Amino acid sequence: MELTKTKEPVALRPALPGAMSTRRKVTDQTARVAVTLSVLLAVLPLGWLVWTLVSRGIGPIVDIDWWTKSERYGGASNALVGTLIQTALAAVVAVPLGVLVAIYLVEYSSKKSLLTRVTTFMVDVLAGVPSIVAALFVYAVWRTTLGLPRSGLVVALALVLLMVPLVVRATEEMLKIVPQDLREAAYALGVPKWKTILRVVLPTAMSGIITGVMLAVARVIGESAPVLILMGATRVMNVNPFAGDQQSLPLMMLQNYNKGPSGYETVWGAALTLVIAVAVVYILARVLSTFTGPKTGR
Repeated sequence: MELTKTKEPVALRPALPGAMSTRRKVTDQTARVAVTLSVLLAVLPLGWLVWTLVSRGIGPIVDIDWWTKSERYGGASNALVGTLIQTALAAVVAVPLGVLVAIYLVEYSSKKSLLTRVTTFMVDVLAGVPSIVAALFVYAVWRTTLGLPRSGLVVALALVLLMVPLVVRATEEMLKIVPQDLREAAYALGVPKWKTILRVVLPTAMSGIITGVMLAVARVIGESAPVLILMGATRVMNVNPFAGDQQSLPLMMLQNYNKGPSGYETVWGAALTLVIAVAVVYILARVLSTFTGPKTGR
């Protein structure tokens, strides 16, 4: 019995790799050019900004006195130390709080729960709060209501309000992309839920969480409204964030800008110092993320 061969319809046959119509080639090239121009338009202002910042701010920071002496003696060490202390205090509070909130929202909460909806709403509200509003709120509670003195700790409390929603959102998104199969495999082996989160989920998402924390730190390290409202400036070194005024780089930039052209060089130097500090934080975060990810055996 002879079998009849059925011919595949011409319309369903796959096109050959080289058989691309002129219209498709033009569309492909147009899209390629449009994407390339978009990248150039995005990179050009950034490159211009970096070049201007380096060319104008390199003068002060190449002097060793800029890093070793306080503002009173022509340096920025007191402002740099104050900025790092205030940001570190804020991160100590905001990072654990934000990570725990994200773990609750992803791993434990129910979408229909009132607490879940309230928490999600408050995180969304905090994410859109301007820094000056957060500073005024802390001022109203700390200074007006409680009558407590100004210090670096008060600035850190305002920065916490700005950092928490960023940490929550970044951690939440990273936990959501962890495959559910990893959780179910751990449950099948009898591992408790809390240990599964601690040993499986968090290490898998740790790289993204650290990146989110880095973005939150970069977001608040240059805030000027909290230091203007909640703390006074000083030209001497103060490493105690719980008492007395404490200088910061944003406050130093504003003070020297108000001096006019004579202070512009210091302003650019402080701005470049702030960018270098953010870059160092980013590098440390990337290095840390390489050692905190999931370990794979051979």
